[in-house]
Amino acid sequence: MDKFFSDQAEGLRRLLARNGSRVIAVTGGSPGVGCTSTVVNLAAALVEQGKDVLVIDENVGVRSVSAMLGGLRGAGNFAAVMRGEMDLEFAAARHALGFSVLAASQGNRDGYTPEQLGVVLRGPADFVLIDAQRDQQGQLSTLSMQAHDVMVVTRMAAQALTDAYACIKRLHYAHAFAQFRVLVNHVHSPADAQTAFENLAGVAGRYLTVSLEDAGCIAADPRMARALELSRCVVDAFPSTPAARDYRHLASELLYWPMRPAMSSRAHWVAPGAVTVAQHAEQPSAQHA
Repeated sequence: MDKFFSDQAEGLRRLLARNGSRVIAVTGGSPGVGCTSTVVNLAAALVEQGKDVLVIDENVGVRSVSAMLGGLRGAGNFAAVMRGEMDLEFAAARHALGFSVLAASQGNRDGYTPEQLGVVLRGPADFVLIDAQRDQQGQLSTLSMQAHDVMVVTRMAAQALTDAYACIKRLHYAHAFAQFRVLVNHVHSPADAQTAFENLAGVAGRYLTVSLEDAGCIAADPRMARALELSRCVVDAFPSTPAARDYRHLASELLYWPMRPAMSSRAHWVAPGAVTVAQHAEQPSAQHA
């Protein structure tokens, strides 16, 4: 009997393994809300939990993951992977913390079908985190559209919340996405963050028929800036600080997020238990959060 259950468990593991990586695209309504730092810290926190993580960096340049970490050599071979000239394992640069980074500039990633991009997104990693770049029309790349979740990062400031709503609106109309996760960054009070999220969710549900799910919040922490000066992430440089603990908590919660089809294949699906207009009909607008 023990062997029977053992064989069942092994079969389940193999079945799940064929589903490929869990892909999360991280974006924000405006520069400076902390998308890149969220990707890097979340990657570090997931590695601490024994997960294999690939970071795909669409924002090549001064705001890139590589730039934040002080430069990573050999992280720009996305095109070589797509042409079949190099295996993903060798194309990505391995950071000292254990996660891999693959730069994917617009010129290298454009022109491929979702099926072709699967060679990167359905690789051996447990998680693929995309530091997503939106174009001038506010749309995601074909690569980021294959994510299972789109997480919008915002801050407590009224303008940042307004920009987050505008980002969600644009993505909803451009790609027919009907569900997003929202992470509130630079938070002084979790209660204030919850109120801001509920207000944003109320507006999105009322005017867009979009459901938002709360991804949590990250504490305002002066050590974040110091970690950046050191070309490190706060999870690694200052592991006992509030922000580092929040990123670890986010990583732990992420492990239990429901596994769903890619965003591009579920236009108007609404998650059970998600915040919708009916739950927040009396909430004030995001501008007053």
